[in-house]
Amino acid sequence: MPCLPSIQATDKRLKNYKIAIMPGDGIGPEIMQEAVKVLKLVEERNDVTFELMHALFGACAYFEKGEAFPQETKDICDQADAIVKGPIGLSHEESKKIPVDEQPERGALLPMRRRYNTYANYRPVFLPKGLAHFSPLKPQVIGEGIDIIMVRELVGGLYFGEKEVGVNEQGLRYVKETLEYDEAQIRQIMHHAFKLSSGRKKVLHNIHKSNVLKSSVLWNEIMEEVAVEYPDVKVINILVDAVATLLCLKPTQFDVMVMENMFGDILSDQGGGILGSLGLMPSACLGDDKAYYEPSHGSAPDIAGQNIANPYSMIGSIAMMLEYSFGMVDEAANVWAAMQEVFTDGYSTADLSKLDSSVTMISTNEFGDKVVGKLRAMPIV
Repeated sequence: MPCLPSIQATDKRLKNYKIAIMPGDGIGPEIMQEAVKVLKLVEERNDVTFELMHALFGACAYFEKGEAFPQETKDICDQADAIVKGPIGLSHEESKKIPVDEQPERGALLPMRRRYNTYANYRPVFLPKGLAHFSPLKPQVIGEGIDIIMVRELVGGLYFGEKEVGVNEQGLRYVKETLEYDEAQIRQIMHHAFKLSSGRKKVLHNIHKSNVLKSSVLWNEIMEEVAVEYPDVKVINILVDAVATLLCLKPTQFDVMVMENMFGDILSDQGGGILGSLGLMPSACLGDDKAYYEPSHGSAPDIAGQNIANPYSMIGSIAMMLEYSFGMVDEAANVWAAMQEVFTDGYSTADLSKLDSSVTMISTNEFGDKVVGKLRAMPIV
């Protein structure tokens, strides 16, 4: 996968990094193990050392510590130069064993985003022409390949607004959740999107719903103000429901897309669908002072422990960390290339193998081992 232009400033003299490692729930520990294999090889190949600080996060933390984001984990994350987390969450029935406010997404994930103000979420949707057989879309729709970056605002909107649950005067249960943004929040995510666009095809799709939502009206107003600073970037404004259709009909028209929190949550999952699996979608969650990296998919408790989960998105998240947090752009590109070579050789995990009988199915750890083998054979940069 082509590397993305770095956004965060990095001290090139710093060669010792502390990394918080939070495997999470379900398949998280399995895919994190493969990501750590790659990380250790990167350490061997480069003038760098990684201090891996393991911590509990999510449902596993609640059952052991009584909190989904315990203080010990916060302390580790506070010290870390970057955070890597696996997927969190349990099945619907198992989740009922945890109080609502301590369930992993509410009790751990949203508080972590708030604590470190990781407001910019980058989710690459990448599938080269040679791997078009993984996608449920027709080859003629994939064309020369899909290469999209979805930029999602991550700490505002409906997910972080005021919430109220109660019984009204008519005796009916009700819920009220507030969608709230201010112009500073919108402005900072727009700068991320425009900078990315400037370094790529110079086309930015602005995703909104201004025909219904006042929040989108303000969103578009701020976008137009920021756009003046990037005259080389062409802005295409498009309604979110139209985008959902066009991602299936003509995904190759998109390059960089910017959107608010809930739109990004939904459309990025659709991005995984057009690739053939959410297992192909890593992500970076960037703040001005701290970043964390995670797969876009869930914890898949139904296949946990079976050694069949796809570790691509977890390893890809490591590649994004190398680039964004540590400035190791060339080595990040090598990690992407190593994973693509495993696919090109005709291997994949079960989530993708079913789509093409010519693909050889391998296990989680076999995929990780093959990536390590490919990376080890590459010249040191």
